[in-house]
Amino acid sequence: MRLVGLWRVTQQRVLTPRLVGKRWISRSYPCCRDVNRDLIDRTRNIGIIAHIDAGKTTTTERMLYYSGYTRRIGDVDDGSTVTDFLPAERARGITIQSAAITFHWPPKDQVQESNSSHNINLIDTPGHADFTFEVLRSLRVLDGAICILDGVAGVEAQTEKVWAQANSYRIPRLIYVNKLDRDGAAFGKTVTEIGVRLHGWPAVCQIPWWAEGHSRLAGVGDVVSLRGLWWKEGGDGKDIQAFGLDSLKQRDEPFAAELIKARTALVELLSEHDDELVEQFLSHNEDHLAIPADEITAALRRCVNQSSQRVFPVFAGASFRNVGVQPLLDAVVSLLPSPVEKSSPEISLGSIKGSLQSLLRGDLSLDKTSKGEQGKNKKAVVRSVRPAFNVQNLEACALAFKVVHDARRGVLVYIRVYSGSVTRNAPLFNTNLGVTERAQRMYQMYASDAVEVQSIDAGQIGVIAGLKYARTGDTLLVYSGSRAKDGPPEPLNTLQLRPIEVPPPVFFTSVEAHSLSEEKHLNDSLELLLREDPSLSVSTDPESGQTHLSGMGELHLEIAGGRLLSDLKAKASIGAVEIGYREALTCVLDPITVLFDRESAGKRARAASMVSVGPLEEGEELSVEDREDATIYNLPENNTLTILHPTLTRHGKPASEGGASLPGQFSMTNVLSSIRNGVTAALARGPTYHFPVHSAHIEVQLDPPTQIFPDTTYAAISSAARLATHSALKGSVSINGSVLMEPVMLVTISVGEDDLGSVVHDLSSARGGQVLSLDTSSSSLAHGIDATSFMESEEELPIIDPTKIYRPTDPFEGSPSGKYSGTEYVVAPTRQRQIVARVPLKEMVGYLKYLRSLTGGRGTFVMKVDRFERMSMQRMKAVLAEMRGGSVT
Repeated sequence: MRLVGLWRVTQQRVLTPRLVGKRWISRSYPCCRDVNRDLIDRTRNIGIIAHIDAGKTTTTERMLYYSGYTRRIGDVDDGSTVTDFLPAERARGITIQSAAITFHWPPKDQVQESNSSHNINLIDTPGHADFTFEVLRSLRVLDGAICILDGVAGVEAQTEKVWAQANSYRIPRLIYVNKLDRDGAAFGKTVTEIGVRLHGWPAVCQIPWWAEGHSRLAGVGDVVSLRGLWWKEGGDGKDIQAFGLDSLKQRDEPFAAELIKARTALVELLSEHDDELVEQFLSHNEDHLAIPADEITAALRRCVNQSSQRVFPVFAGASFRNVGVQPLLDAVVSLLPSPVEKSSPEISLGSIKGSLQSLLRGDLSLDKTSKGEQGKNKKAVVRSVRPAFNVQNLEACALAFKVVHDARRGVLVYIRVYSGSVTRNAPLFNTNLGVTERAQRMYQMYASDAVEVQSIDAGQIGVIAGLKYARTGDTLLVYSGSRAKDGPPEPLNTLQLRPIEVPPPVFFTSVEAHSLSEEKHLNDSLELLLREDPSLSVSTDPESGQTHLSGMGELHLEIAGGRLLSDLKAKASIGAVEIGYREALTCVLDPITVLFDRESAGKRARAASMVSVGPLEEGEELSVEDREDATIYNLPENNTLTILHPTLTRHGKPASEGGASLPGQFSMTNVLSSIRNGVTAALARGPTYHFPVHSAHIEVQLDPPTQIFPDTTYAAISSAARLATHSALKGSVSINGSVLMEPVMLVTISVGEDDLGSVVHDLSSARGGQVLSLDTSSSSLAHGIDATSFMESEEELPIIDPTKIYRPTDPFEGSPSGKYSGTEYVVAPTRQRQIVARVPLKEMVGYLKYLRSLTGGRGTFVMKVDRFERMSMQRMKAVLAEMRGGSVT
């Protein structure tokens, strides 16, 4: 028999969020008032996250096939996948860019009513650590996610990293344990690792159904509906047989008994987190099997959509063998939230913080303390701020979360619409850049294919072609109450959705055009490459004129270079990948004054600047009293800028009666911005080794009577600040020299027990690393060591006791199923050990090949930038000698 919508056969009543409870209705946005509410209810914006090679793209290809979008199943190995469409992706068999695709589930031609089919906007993300930014910008716009785990490897290091990132965005998640057809697959062990390594309670909704003496995965047991699903061996996955509990007892009694244990454990777990299910349990005479499947689904949905998710539904399958994908799709539409159920995105309007929903209701508030007028001991004044614009005129609010270059359509900007509807030819005001562009052509993307549409509604992900300025992370508004060119009125013109944080690049390579005639095309191509991927950066050495392209890793730069030459057709030479060091000061220099006086195009421009510099410790935050006569900026590379203006207030007014003020043609905001730009430019190139300056405090004295002249311009102010900062930096190093700082990585390595000693010895001796924690990956929490505390997280994660986790028996185990003791788990022969260490990046270049040779190909690792540390003199000399070909000056 052919089944579609296996999960929903017994859960029809909870498919529409309105039926789950009134709490979902109350969280809807007012911004959805002008669009089809039912369509939004049936929309799911989801992503797939996992460690590399866990089967993300393979699972996606099955989803597209079963939904009717494709007529054949794409294969990663032969390069025929839909979502991995870049040549580099197909050549390497990995995902590099996050691909977006839209399909329907169940397929529209297999449901009686068209409005029962859901629109799924799916984003397949990379798993390689070098492409972390691709994952981050995708997570920003998701309403839910599927985390795929390798059933053989279990929870891997990169899995923990992307899981922590999803935690920071509070994204509801399901877990799919894949590759259960492989030798050594251990569903039970993986379930336990979910608890102890991902810090969540695994709600086992499916268990593997083994055949032929546990040698083949034939199907899964549906714990919620108490039935078995059997896939035809060797088929395309569409022929499935369903067996009720009574039939299972006759066909496979041990499996039926395990299914009953799993149902009991699931009800017990959900009852600890959902009061409504407790009422159902009591009303059904405390019979775990008597509770209707739709009530269990409703409880799962409530747990999944809690603001801090603690329960994670777990599903089983083998995507390559076409087993388990359809029930996973059913769980997506049944358990993950629609756009209106997801909490309203965070926004800022200058100093005003809040949610988009509160803005549209007009009830934003501003907490303000005026210390200069009231004194430090007086209470803060809280006043309500009503936006000085008509909320009805805000027709749309969207986020540009990705920019790509298409050979046929030009630049494509992926957007997520959070309110209203973006229609064709609508004026889009970019609040980050202050420019207006028109949405001339809009598409719904199906990986590399596109279908032109007339509008993109709230909750939808779409693409706009033809935008010249929009970058990743920009906020786009459609406002009808003013001229399109002027944009919306204040403070709406400063509205920004939560920005996407860009990790610091630590590798760089040189890029040189083949000829002078090719330089313009190269620069244009680099600019487009940076619009696509803001985790790249470009800088130019002012002395040599050489262009440097910086990125997150060796593979990242290799792929970027390939895109530059092959896709963007730039004719250039790309040098070897090098490490991006930093330069630090060692002493404080007294203020130095520089006069900028130059003539350009027949016009003279003058300005003066007084600057002093000094060192900061890595991570040190400058503590400066909040006062009216100083403005403080946190600059890149842990640098801090303090602009002292004792004769002026922050608004450019005289600080005292009769005091000096700015000339009438200057605004305080633009003067401060010019100084900041000049200082930032000077810090981009250190005085000794020409690396960016790191951990420095720059203090600028602004005195209008002695520094601003009748022929002063903003450009002259910026140039004076740049030259003064550069002179101060050179003066500082002439006294006591400067030192190099190197990037130190936080490395998480997973190896087998037998390889532990050799890997630790190599890290601590040959590579000069510092081991921070050393434990079994499964028992670290039991011993008080939280390995993932070194990953990104915004809140304290719960400690999960592995003895309280239900897990079925794995095929190679002889112990009984159910709750396992920590000792039984730790002494398993497949025990993995996890090493967390800080290691200089220089020592990690090419480490993967060495680790694989050291561990017989079984070791894996991920790393991220932890900090920059000052080098010892001996190490600095060695690095400089290597960079200069053996000579140190």
